[in-house]
Amino acid sequence: MSHPHPELAPPPKLPEGGLRVTPLGGLGEIGRNMTVFEYGGRLLIVDCGVLFPEEEQPGIDLILPDFTSIRDRLDDIDGIVLTHGHEDHIGAVPYLLREKADIPLIGSKLTLALIEAKLQEHRIRPYTLEVAEGHRERIGPFDCEFVAVNHSIPDALAVAIRTPAGMVVHTGDFKMDQLPLDGRLTDLHAFARLSEEGIDLLLADSTNAEVPGFVPPEREISNVLRQVFGSARKRIIVASFASHVHRIQQVLDTAHEHGRRVAFVGRSMVRNMGIARDLGYLKVPPGLVVDVKTLDDLPDSQVVLVCTGSQGEPMAALSRMANRDHQIRIVAGDTVILASSLIPGNENAVYRVINGLTRWGANVVHKGNAKVHVSGHASAGELLYFYNICRPKNLMPVHGEWRHLRANAELGAMTGVPHDRIVIAEDGVVVDLIEGKAKISGKVQAGYVYVDGLSVGDVGEPALKDRRILGDEGIISVFVVVDSSTGKITGGPHIQARGSGIDDSAFVDVVPRIAEVLERSAQDGVVEPHQLQQLIRRTLGKWVSDNYRRRPMILPVVVEV
Repeated sequence: MSHPHPELAPPPKLPEGGLRVTPLGGLGEIGRNMTVFEYGGRLLIVDCGVLFPEEEQPGIDLILPDFTSIRDRLDDIDGIVLTHGHEDHIGAVPYLLREKADIPLIGSKLTLALIEAKLQEHRIRPYTLEVAEGHRERIGPFDCEFVAVNHSIPDALAVAIRTPAGMVVHTGDFKMDQLPLDGRLTDLHAFARLSEEGIDLLLADSTNAEVPGFVPPEREISNVLRQVFGSARKRIIVASFASHVHRIQQVLDTAHEHGRRVAFVGRSMVRNMGIARDLGYLKVPPGLVVDVKTLDDLPDSQVVLVCTGSQGEPMAALSRMANRDHQIRIVAGDTVILASSLIPGNENAVYRVINGLTRWGANVVHKGNAKVHVSGHASAGELLYFYNICRPKNLMPVHGEWRHLRANAELGAMTGVPHDRIVIAEDGVVVDLIEGKAKISGKVQAGYVYVDGLSVGDVGEPALKDRRILGDEGIISVFVVVDSSTGKITGGPHIQARGSGIDDSAFVDVVPRIAEVLERSAQDGVVEPHQLQQLIRRTLGKWVSDNYRRRPMILPVVVEV
């Protein structure tokens, strides 16, 4: 197996007749999926998603792929293929189209409907090409064939990309549910046919590669939902991803069976379920779905609320309910169902929400105590089966953290893929397919790009470090007025603390020390404000560390008069 190296240089020019694969996200992480394919000077992008922030990224709304390596080549992009409509695969599209709005988007009916609604909020009208399983489209030099795959959202597609350098198959997210709710199976016959033609490089979903066996069918959840609905005496609140149409369908069916009415809560949930209903992917019995404002007229035993927030997102509806910061107030006897997986990194946030809901008397049903979710990603048994069908000549695990990528690579090796034909890459690592063999050829910039409110890319690691210090240790500000010619103090030092746990009165002891240091510096002819600020910061920082073992942010302000 070939491995990336942190000292990799930028890749050389792609040899004529070679195919270059550059993942800009989705490797070493769950989210931010984006892969760039290059042949003959033209580019094809598969997916363009976002990653959601974790606790150590305070204030950040979204994390985007880094477009730096393609920014001066936007005119070379022939299209963006979207495998399905989850945010980690389509969420960054608006930010790329801000830079060039006429890049064509290629995807299935539901996927394009979801991204078009998102782009409408950004006031972008995209060029789109709707495709379906079995379709074959020429996109520049890339001959793309689309294959049906089963996932936790309808209309998911894998894509086979044919070029003179060979055929690459990108699975997107997939599993092999043999009893899917919509009857749409992963098309193993199509993959077998592609295998007969010869799959030169397979990019395969790694998310569940560590999990043995097969993913249970979605249908098994329906019985669990019936049990929960049957025992609930008051309101039922279901939290799910806003794009999980299959799960919402099960909730609607179960609510209908038990004589309950359903209201969607949250803008993205209302929007996405409206799209799914209008396109026929969500079957809604007449009168079942009502406006949330009408729920006060119904007894609690007839109410179901469907909202976002299953990952503990701070601004999502469920988190706000747990914090008593939402118009819907959790009361004793309510039942809350978290009907989704637990994305790695979100554990603390999710359990914080569960504890908050439980505190108000809710009965919380989640994956840890009931079978209310099955994964949308193939487990190890399915991947082995899949590799034996595809028989790829080269394998590149994608979509997963390092442990997932490694486990997926081992599965490929077990089915006969030679170790020297398995490439474990990471974001930014460039893989070239030349004369039938895939190998690492270099690395491009692929860091995190943070979205903070309306700013994109303006907040970096230094700012996040400052935010973490502020959140953990607080801030101490020092205000001093000095004579601009002599450097002598004419006012202050005045010290104030916020969030440091140190009372302002305690600084009486350190004020003389700061004054003494500044007087010495004035005698030595040091009058430059920046140097004085550094002296104040060091003096106060040492005093705080010696007396309190803390390291707050110290903000000295020196004013010259």
